[in-house]
Amino acid sequence: MNIQKLSISIQKQQYEFIENYQAEHHYKTRSEVIREALNLLQQTELEAYYCEANQELDHAFEITTSDGLEEDETW
Repeated sequence: MNIQKLSISIQKQQYEFIENYQAEHHYKTRSEVIREALNLLQQTELEAYYCEANQELDHAFEITTSDGLEEDETW
């Protein structure tokens, strides 16, 4: 894994949250807590992109998925 060092400034309340979360959830470092938070943020954004892409599907195509089958017939 390619690791980059980053220095950030955050509010005291956020710092204390990270410290408490680290202790409560047994993370070894504050960096692990921040990586987990970023992963969740990325996942949320990716889910939003998938939802948007799903709405762009051509619904006329869905009609062809059952061509030749009776309404209650499945494979």
